Amino acid sequence: MIVVSDVHKRYLTDHGPGPWVLKGANFTIPPKVNVGLVGRNGAGKSTLLSIIGGTDFPTRGHVERRCRVSWPMGFGGGLQGSLTGRQNAKFVCRVHGHADDLADRLAQIEAFAEIGRFFDEPVKTYSSGMKSRLQFALSLAFDFDVYISDEVTSTGDAAFRTKAAAAFKSLTNRAGLIMVSHSEGTLKQFCSAGIWLHEGQAHWFDQIDDAIKAYKESIPA
Repeated sequence: MIVVSDVHKRYLTDHGPGPWVLKGANFTIPPKVNVGLVGRNGAGKSTLLSIIGGTDFPTRGHVERRCRVSWPMGFGGGLQGSLTGRQNAKFVCRVHGHADDLADRLAQIEAFAEIGRFFDEPVKTYSSGMKSRLQFALSLAFDFDVYISDEVTSTGDAAFRTKAAAAFKSLTNRAGLIMVSHSEGTLKQFCSAGIWLHEGQAHWFDQIDDAIKAYKESIPA
């Protein structure tokens, strides 16, 4: 279960505090419920995902994680650019206590990422897509109760997108999923519930179709 309580967020700019992105978001995500976030560009979807995943922090309020939550899949900020993909993967595996089966996990990560020789090249030489592939593969290498995805299913070529979709399907049988996607079909394929972000508020819907409907009705004709 994940409990988001009165979460506010705004960022500092060169001219001082910026506008509020989130203004008192409140909701609870039950165990093993797949949730899709919808809203216009700039509504705060990626910001909220980062806060839930622990890679960003609220200005006010808090998030209570009563389960193991992944970092956002495709989030490249946690990678050390001067290290290779393999070295980054080794570090993450050891941090998560998997030194004993390190070789097997590295092989799994390398195979899924499909970045070839670049697995042994510095991450700073990667394209954004390659970073996303590596982070996606890293996320799958560990057992979380909830996985977080920000447009990862749109990463890479058609073959990789198909593989990513199959991986998501396998996850839904054993864990929860929180995702952002601009594809309505993707949201309906993987998510049962929905959160509509609008004017800094988070509106919970038990059915993803209802969240998508609310979002569409908010768009000026």
